[in-house]
Amino acid sequence: MFEECGDDDEALARCLEALPEPLRNEFLASDLLNAWQVFFYFFHTQPGRIVQERLELEPASVLEPGVILEEVELLDIIFTVKDRKAVVTVSDGEKVLAAFTGPTAYLDALAYIESTI
Repeated sequence: MFEECGDDDEALARCLEALPEPLRNEFLASDLLNAWQVFFYFFHTQPGRIVQERLELEPASVLEPGVILEEVELLDIIFTVKDRKAVVTVSDGEKVLAAFTGPTAYLDALAYIESTI
């Protein structure tokens, strides 16, 4: 799969989608993928170079507890994968203020922050 897709994020997302669900779920929670590849698989969006680089340095296995994507106006945007679903939360560091799922979750989190500042 990796040989076939190379560095093409779209191709890798298509290959992952084509896998049987149990195998795909194992990949999405393993150290064989990095957090960026999982982020792109779920959201098909470019979050910005710094966020992408941060995710490229983390294995997909860190997504169960979550990884901070970025801080905006003292709020953390956190990406997690729980029960095989991508979740993006907005937190003030102590409590979750909002949680979003689905293919627009990341953009929804950004819009939420924009609407609160």
